[in-house]
Amino acid sequence: MLVPTIIMGIIAITLVFIGYSKGNGEYIIGLKSAFTMTWQILPLLIFAFIVAGMVQVLLPQEMLSKWVGNESGFKGILIGSIVGGLAPGGPYVSLPIVAGLLKSGASVGTMVAFLTGWSLWAVGRLPMEVGILGWKFTLIRLASIFIFPPIAGIIAQYLFSHVKL
Repeated sequence: MLVPTIIMGIIAITLVFIGYSKGNGEYIIGLKSAFTMTWQILPLLIFAFIVAGMVQVLLPQEMLSKWVGNESGFKGILIGSIVGGLAPGGPYVSLPIVAGLLKSGASVGTMVAFLTGWSLWAVGRLPMEVGILGWKFTLIRLASIFIFPPIAGIIAQYLFSHVKL
């Protein structure tokens, strides 16, 4: 986390400096917007990290192994795909949960399937997608990508299950 934080810090400071040097006060508007977004997202972020931490300590290891661990096999990959597709929220919710599950013993294949399902299926996004793009296009998109979360999970499990995370 240190390297991405440093990179993001350098980018942020550079952009503030560029805004400041223009002399029009845009940097103040940008900083106000940043702080507003921070206060809006901060509660969600805190709760997501609490969930991730609780997942690590409260889920029984045997249950986790059976349902989403290495021994769960294709069943775990399907569970990861479906739960990922149904998972609400953005990366601030899903990524900490995946991190917690990985630390608790979830398999790499199941978690890749989870994130791929979350990204591609995104059931919570479907009403907006249908409203904006129409149900025909939405069905075409879903039919075109439906098999990818399980396939991604299988590939990850087959190629990377031995990798220590």
